[in-house]
Amino acid sequence: MFNFYLDASIHVALAVISLMKVFTYSLNITVDDHLVNAVFFGTITCYNFVKYGVEAKKYLVVIVHYHRKIQILSFIAGAVAAYHVYFLPPAIWMTIGVLMLLTGVYALPILAKPKNLRSLSGVKMIIVAAVWTGTVLILPSISSKMEVGIWDLTINCLQCFLIVFVLLIPFEIRDLANDAVELQTMPQRYGVKRTKQIGILLSILFFGITFFLDSIYNQAILWRGIAFILLTFSVYKAQITQGKYYASFWVEAIPIVLWGIIYFGNVVG
Repeated sequence: MFNFYLDASIHVALAVISLMKVFTYSLNITVDDHLVNAVFFGTITCYNFVKYGVEAKKYLVVIVHYHRKIQILSFIAGAVAAYHVYFLPPAIWMTIGVLMLLTGVYALPILAKPKNLRSLSGVKMIIVAAVWTGTVLILPSISSKMEVGIWDLTINCLQCFLIVFVLLIPFEIRDLANDAVELQTMPQRYGVKRTKQIGILLSILFFGITFFLDSIYNQAILWRGIAFILLTFSVYKAQITQGKYYASFWVEAIPIVLWGIIYFGNVVG
């Protein structure tokens, strides 16, 4: 059951929602429940499509029984996501459409040979971080009727992008032995040691730009400081031969931990 929880992308969906809660809390944005549900179930569908769809015949016929269970869950999640999207404003529909299109060209072979954007050198991590940022911050900002300062929104978007980008590094290091040479991932291009150094520098940048926010308070500094520590540690400890659940559970749990700290901190406070 635990493996299914991870393989069916339920864990990553919780991570996306948690990161959304963290950043919208930071910007004092109220998130529509329909949007939260649409993002949660939509993430399950989209992630499973990217992970397993390209291996299925015509993206529908699944031979492996275990994967068929994930496929059924994905269709159900997609239907639930569509139900909640129906109650959201048209501007959200268009933004979700753009994010889905970006996800589609990331996975589908639309280029010659055939290739997809995922197979282009250096593009994979940028696309994933951009889609997460659009989902976590742009969608709630459009949905919310509350005014959001453009400067603080920009800083938060950059920080969200950096968090996701750094979180992907342990996965890139883990997959180094299996990735095709033409992918030219960060560990392939720069080596594991240099990739870790880049990840740590990006973690420092993530925390440093906090002090450029117009609206800054102690709790905002605190959770970003904790995020910096967790990000740095996760990159530092990443290895090519790492534990089965190191990246897929522990690293992806960092956004969940951050939201838990903020949530329980407010309850206790």
